[in-house]
Amino acid sequence: MERLVLFDIDCTLIDGHGAGQRAVLRALREVYGVEGDLAGYSFHGRTDPVIVRELVALWGNGRPGHSDERRIEARLEACLARYVELLRGEIEDGRVEVLPGVGELVPALAEDERVVLGLLTGNVEEGARLKLAPTGLMPHFKVAAYGSDAPTRPGLPDVAVRRAEALTGRRFTGKEIVIIGDTPADIGCGEHLGVRTIAVATGRYSVEELRTHAPDHVFGDLGDWRAAQAAIFA
Repeated sequence: MERLVLFDIDCTLIDGHGAGQRAVLRALREVYGVEGDLAGYSFHGRTDPVIVRELVALWGNGRPGHSDERRIEARLEACLARYVELLRGEIEDGRVEVLPGVGELVPALAEDERVVLGLLTGNVEEGARLKLAPTGLMPHFKVAAYGSDAPTRPGLPDVAVRRAEALTGRRFTGKEIVIIGDTPADIGCGEHLGVRTIAVATGRYSVEELRTHAPDHVFGDLGDWRAAQAAIFA
């Protein structure tokens, strides 16, 4: 085995057309009683728990019992559980789109004996599974690091590496670890491990914007999946 390849989910593998955002905003209203203007706030590159904490703090400012950190933490698990319930309805009622090239690249990597294929995502585990369920992609991934596995996104690559080692007995290091995602957070989260990064401009960031964060490779999308496959082994 030569590579541990870790994919982000939202806007890298799939476009959920806002299902996750709608579900989390409704969960925040129901559990914390807060709502407000996103005012430029971006969900991209953040973990689900961080999104909940930050938006409750933002919208609960000045409202007793809402922005207090202890109270936020006390309701966090309930909010995430309600989010998953609501997401299930959004996914069942809506449309999950597999992005260009993903349907070819992921199975090709899963069949490649040189590769351990995994997920590195800000989604909590059940949310990730719900989003990928309509696509048939989930069985291809053998390891994963989810948004609930570490306090912040930079902690997730270490989780994935440990799980890959437990599965295979091999410790992946440096450029043997490949992180593929659509945000600067994906590019930067494994910097401390010296990973290889492949950025894809299928989210809110353009090729030019992603290139300023110095990924090893950047693509407009994964439509030319063989080129992306070659970049993994470059």
